[in-house]
Amino acid sequence: MGAAEGLRVAVVGGGIGGMAVAAALARRGARVSLHEQADALAEVGAGLQISWNGQQVLRALGAVDPDAPPDEASLSPGTRMIDARSTRAVAFVPPPGPGPTWYMHRADLLLRLTRAAADAGVDLHLGRLVTPGSIAADLIIAADGGQSLWRSMVDGPVDAQFSGQVAWRALVPNATPVPPQPATLAMGARAHMVVYPLRGGRLTNIVAVEERSHWTDEGWRQPGDPAEFRDRFADFRDAFGGLHDRVDEVHRWALHLRPVAGRWVKDNVALLGDAAHPTLPFMAQGACLALEDAWVLAAQVDAAGVAQGLPAYQAARRDRAARVVALARGNAWRFHLGRPWSWGAQAVLSVAGPTLARRLDWVYGYDATA
Repeated sequence: MGAAEGLRVAVVGGGIGGMAVAAALARRGARVSLHEQADALAEVGAGLQISWNGQQVLRALGAVDPDAPPDEASLSPGTRMIDARSTRAVAFVPPPGPGPTWYMHRADLLLRLTRAAADAGVDLHLGRLVTPGSIAADLIIAADGGQSLWRSMVDGPVDAQFSGQVAWRALVPNATPVPPQPATLAMGARAHMVVYPLRGGRLTNIVAVEERSHWTDEGWRQPGDPAEFRDRFADFRDAFGGLHDRVDEVHRWALHLRPVAGRWVKDNVALLGDAAHPTLPFMAQGACLALEDAWVLAAQVDAAGVAQGLPAYQAARRDRAARVVALARGNAWRFHLGRPWSWGAQAVLSVAGPTLARRLDWVYGYDATA
């Protein structure tokens, strides 16, 4: 019996990290309630990339088969990089050494984690906004995202800084499922676009990022205009054939920068996921970092109790999270160079591409469950 047995835990936020930590603690005997502001766990969001480090946590939680990828996941054969205007191949990045990445719809992953949490006995409460001071428990875990209401209480106020970049996301149904294929990353002047299949090729996921000095709304589900999307990414049309014309719904959000929290823990409250270390999407590690946090927090609390386990959780997680966040932040400029500077950057990528994944083994090969 570990220290988590019988512990009263309140998790704030029903996203990937919140569901994962709720399941992880309930499986260790804690009495866990999870509080989500939304009225329903609806099918929202778009594609996620779950690399081997995130997969290990999902396996340990029993959310996926330990010996096979989920049926709804598309296995990545790698990433091909191209020049957007010429469609010329620049580089091919093979799958990471530890194992291929899964492309998953966020709703599919969240459903699996919700089932794992429910099976472990987590008490789910929807349509409930929980603010600091409005709930009591032996342990409170704030997994309420980059705009966390709890972070100011734990680490002090923080101001968001607009990154100068706006991301657009869209899902396009395919009349005939496309076979497994690499993701395509097209690089242009002050913009890039990533496309990959979801749900066995029945959907195509689009993430397009542009540099922009105005429109700074931070919400990630702001509706966008498909016609404006097609206009702003006209240089990418040839790279993706008729895909632009099939976009009939698109969302956009302004990417903001917040520093990694200096303090993740205060008394019996802990920050988790984006509440502690919001990241730009240019390493596709936001969900995986939250999964890692969830497992480590539960393991440390179970091993040493709240008073000692929470500081151990911060010590185990902060440096790694900060390093991954910094890597994501530094990646943006590489894909947005105009000519002639893009020629040099693309020449470097063409040489480095085959070894790039191996250089990032420290990211993808990390096992929080070991």
